Amino acid sequence: MSSSFLFSTASFFIVLLYLGSCHVSNGAQQATYIVHMAKSQMPSSFDLHSLWYASSLKSVSESAELLYTYNNAIHGFSTRLTPQEADSLMTQPGVISVLPEQQYELHTTRTPLFLGLDVHNGDLFPETEASSDVVVGVIDTGVWPERKSFSDKGYGPIPSTWKGKCEVGTNFTASLCNRKLIGARFFARGYEAEKGPIDESKESRSPRDDDGHGTHTSSTAAGSVVEGANFLGFANGTARGMAPGARLAVYKVCWKGGCFDSDVLAAIDKAIDDNVNVLSISMDDLTLDYYRNDIAIGAFAAMERGILVSCSAGNSGPRSSDISNVAPWITTVGAGTIDRDFPALVILGNGNNYSGVSLIKGDALPELLPFVYAGNASNATNGNFCVSGTLIPEKVKGKIVMCDRGVNFRVEKGEVVKAVGGLGMILANTAENGEELVADAHLLPATAVGEKAGEIIRHYVITHPNPTASILTQGTVVNVQPSPVVAAFSLRGPNPTTPNILKPDLIAPGVNILAAWTGAKGPTELASDTRRVEFNIISGTSMSCPHVSGLAALLKSVHPEWSPAAIRSALMTTAYSTYKDGKPLIDIATGKPSTPFDHGAGHVSPTMAVNPGLIYDILTVDYLDFLCALNYTSSQIMKVSRRNYTCDPSKTYSVGNLNYPSFALNVQGSGAYTYTRTVTNVGEAGSYSVKVTSETTIVNISVVPAVLNFKEVNEKKSYSVTFNVDSSKASGSNSFGSIQWSDGIHVVGSPVAISWA
Repeated sequence: MSSSFLFSTASFFIVLLYLGSCHVSNGAQQATYIVHMAKSQMPSSFDLHSLWYASSLKSVSESAELLYTYNNAIHGFSTRLTPQEADSLMTQPGVISVLPEQQYELHTTRTPLFLGLDVHNGDLFPETEASSDVVVGVIDTGVWPERKSFSDKGYGPIPSTWKGKCEVGTNFTASLCNRKLIGARFFARGYEAEKGPIDESKESRSPRDDDGHGTHTSSTAAGSVVEGANFLGFANGTARGMAPGARLAVYKVCWKGGCFDSDVLAAIDKAIDDNVNVLSISMDDLTLDYYRNDIAIGAFAAMERGILVSCSAGNSGPRSSDISNVAPWITTVGAGTIDRDFPALVILGNGNNYSGVSLIKGDALPELLPFVYAGNASNATNGNFCVSGTLIPEKVKGKIVMCDRGVNFRVEKGEVVKAVGGLGMILANTAENGEELVADAHLLPATAVGEKAGEIIRHYVITHPNPTASILTQGTVVNVQPSPVVAAFSLRGPNPTTPNILKPDLIAPGVNILAAWTGAKGPTELASDTRRVEFNIISGTSMSCPHVSGLAALLKSVHPEWSPAAIRSALMTTAYSTYKDGKPLIDIATGKPSTPFDHGAGHVSPTMAVNPGLIYDILTVDYLDFLCALNYTSSQIMKVSRRNYTCDPSKTYSVGNLNYPSFALNVQGSGAYTYTRTVTNVGEAGSYSVKVTSETTIVNISVVPAVLNFKEVNEKKSYSVTFNVDSSKASGSNSFGSIQWSDGIHVVGSPVAISWA
């Protein structure tokens, strides 16, 4: 598979709504369909649901076979059908829906310290039997089990509640699992039904990770402690996952040709059966309707079993309203930076210096060399992007080349420059990327600079009669400020499916993250990259997601009785949206303060989350009422929840009344909008007072009551928030605020985001 991480050097993470480049059978095109069944309607003549499913399928096709049967994530099966057969199957008794599957493509040494998880916090997250009984499941590209991050040294017996297994396959034996990596499975039936048999000479038909993405995300979430970790000498230190004591189970669903819905759903189904406690999914799903979104449907089933599901927000930022994985029972994670950087200077012949970033080992190109702009060394209209075949060798050989970011992958540009004799590259951001800098391990000396520096450098190289430049790397720098800042690539709200539910939920480290890597590919994933590394540094919300997955595992180990909603609440209400000096977090895309549509509740703060004071819990019935508020039919609710649930026609349902730890108001016009929330005391007895902030006078926010008194643990109290809107004063722009409850020790914060319909 080409790189599966969006900002990792060699590929973009996207989701394609896939209807199939289909095989041909009897003159009709076939595609894979996910079939949702009403389990309770199985005729008494069948002993097993799988027999009923097979009989239903046989009634419309003599040749079709079951790819998977699903028992947990949904009730139903997947199969290959023609459109006509799919329509016919839809008419069979007990069939709820027949939906074409989707195809998905996938979207550390410093971060534990940056998050406050240093060795002095053992009292907050003690290494106990409970902490080692927590299992983090990762649905991704598999695992490279030989990495030190998966060592089981010091681990006790595998938890007795574990039901998973270690599946064997190409280059993978059961002995590769251990007391740390306790489960490894792979799912390829959906992929092979569409693409044909996996070429085992090119990739492993097994849990082995030939891509790197899954190894990176797994070790980020729960990797073992590894001393002396580094990437080509950069970021040297002790690497560890967020929950180093937790166990890991990997579920490989992604192959060179992508990740298919039927396989992803099968992995969720099996992870539920295996008894994972946290499920980490770093891939996009942009399907708007929850009843058509199989990740959302599978996550609902996991939530009911007490499994927190953490998903990446997506990497096509800074666009708004394209955020993915927005179901309210999913924890949606955006990305921010940490306080570590890898600076590399661009030194121009006129004496001016400009700071960039690079992961090039050594001194790069300290001497001034001839310098050329790629657009002036090409006859192609897109030559400035250093696309393969566009550069004229005679104009590039022996020179440093300036390339513009965009069109092709960043590391490919360096490969193109090197192939025609260039000695180095300066990669300049365009307006789309602004000042966000992502470090890459290029195949030649190179550095990346922001848009502003790029404009100045470009003017120099184009206008100077004899331009020269050099590149000087400066190693690893820590305590970079301000940090964190919201990553430009991190997708933003408002929530495109349910505007009255704020997404993302929060942000976590996702830029230039060091974690374990595959032994099958070089750090750039280019075929010409023969380097092999134990750790790699990459970026994306795929990296921030497993940070939160691991932190959820930590909280689960301390509070095993907490529900997924309670754990998410603790992470959200203790997140921070300002720096220590009180100034708001910065959005690197604009250079201005970020908003709750960018960072959700804020940046995760695990040492505060362990003792949040109050939590917002949500039960399954609350989510069902939420679906009623969306005016879902009984059939649509059944697709999501696998049960008969009838909305009460005499009851008024409100999306805004879901007991969420944040507030999003999509204003439809003037008037009063009232939301109700219920908090549960998980701390000592005490009195909490409310503080409301708002940046607009157009919307007046009031909270009743203003004081909540708690006498005991697990006591519940409710309050209402009324938003009085005067739309005659509205400018149409979004506005923000916050609602905070405090007893003098705890601060329980909820962001407020107001948008206009």
